[in-house]
Amino acid sequence: MNTYDIAVIGGGAAGLSAALVLARARREVVVIDDGRPRNAPATHMQGFLSRDGMPPAGLLAVGRAEVAGYGGEFVDQTVSGLMRSPNGTFGVLLKDGGTLLARRVLVTTGLSDRLPDIAGVVERWGRDLLHCPYCHGHEVRDQPLGVLGGTPGAVQHALLIRQWSPDVVFFAHTTELTDSDRERLTARAIGIVEGEVDRLVVEDDRLCAVELVDGRRVPRTAVFVRPEFVGNNALVRGLGARTDDAGWPLVDAGGLTSVPGLWAAGNAVNPRAQVITAAGEGSAAAIAMNNDLAEEDVRDAVEAFRTVRPT
Repeated sequence: MNTYDIAVIGGGAAGLSAALVLARARREVVVIDDGRPRNAPATHMQGFLSRDGMPPAGLLAVGRAEVAGYGGEFVDQTVSGLMRSPNGTFGVLLKDGGTLLARRVLVTTGLSDRLPDIAGVVERWGRDLLHCPYCHGHEVRDQPLGVLGGTPGAVQHALLIRQWSPDVVFFAHTTELTDSDRERLTARAIGIVEGEVDRLVVEDDRLCAVELVDGRRVPRTAVFVRPEFVGNNALVRGLGARTDDAGWPLVDAGGLTSVPGLWAAGNAVNPRAQVITAAGEGSAAAIAMNNDLAEEDVRDAVEAFRTVRPT
């Protein structure tokens, strides 16, 4: 049975960044990843210093090569569970029935986006149905944009999107607008379209309009939506880690959970983390984990020294 200093579960930006730091620190590290990154539908990522416009898959490929270059290992598998033994060692249970042992575990399994149940939404996700204006706003600047209502914070999202284009329409969908909502939208020259949305209209593989259930079509070339974020943190919660009221694991500045030896970083604990933010959180967690292991190494060495020291 393979035993490592650290098992990193999740091979996105946070996990690879952590693994790189740990491998360079001469730790035995393994990255376990199922190959399903959240940003897979996106063709490019923006706002990552020195990597602006790079395909997400390209960043992961470079990251894996860098980690492997320092001796880091990879297991292309799904983790089905975690166990913590009385001595603090973790058992990482793999879906194929295998088990890895690790002194410490870092969970960087990200989150899932729960999208509105509207025809065309899943197919256009990450292409011309977008979420983050900081990631995609510049690429659709000054175009006819729409913002789908029906999710928490949708109005505020529309007010933010207005910064990238003078032509923004808010599709109320199932959102009941307050007088304050209407006033703010109108003050920012954002059009309001009442009625439920039926589907996104696509022609020649491009979004061209939003169609309502009553048949009206509003031409748009890109639409933004604020999805519900669902953390992929069942592994953390399964070990009894403390969470906030919304179910997100609570961690300290270095990513340590309430379970000794268990860290978490990136979108698994921070739904607002962009790629570059997640990478930074992974690096911070790696340093904290290595420091923790170094202290344990010293304690073990002192205990062994005392055992063999002549009396």
